[in-house]
Amino acid sequence: MPKKRLLLLLKPFDLRQTNAHSQITNPQILHHLENRRKEHMNAIKFCQNILQQKPVDWEPILRNNLSQPICNVDLVITVGGDGTLLQASHFMDDSIPVVGVNSDPTQIEEVEQFSNEFDANRSTGHLCAATVNNFQQVLDDILEGRKVPSKLSRISVHVKSQLLSTYALNDILIAHPCPATLSRFSFK
Repeated sequence: MPKKRLLLLLKPFDLRQTNAHSQITNPQILHHLENRRKEHMNAIKFCQNILQQKPVDWEPILRNNLSQPICNVDLVITVGGDGTLLQASHFMDDSIPVVGVNSDPTQIEEVEQFSNEFDANRSTGHLCAATVNNFQQVLDDILEGRKVPSKLSRISVHVKSQLLSTYALNDILIAHPCPATLSRFSFK
């Protein structure tokens, strides 16, 4: 039996490359963001270490580098949050299952502690099936056939009776190419 082929799609998280980082002066916020970055990077390393122990072929790719449809893989694993999983969904059809790993789940007690000072929410992962706490078990269950993918309804979009080939899971942006121009559209 051939090895399963997996794509590991990763959320990029580098504070040094953002302009917002240089504008933040509150050391508490900077510390929080740096902890988020470290937590995310640790989750990536953890998932990669688990994958290295499995009889699978896998390739990591940053989600920002995704430009072609995802094909020729048996499973896509996203590490980030819902945004990373949704971005993957834009590049794949329904024939490939995807499992999301929330790399840095929100901690309610932290949000409550800092709610008056800054937004301490972390990664949103409503669509993610795993965290680092259960990733190995979820992956084993999938690889051994104990868990099967759930089918999700997808959105199809027709523009002037032409079906768009872009894949959408739960989001569609309708906008004019020039943001300053008035958009006109009708829904049927």
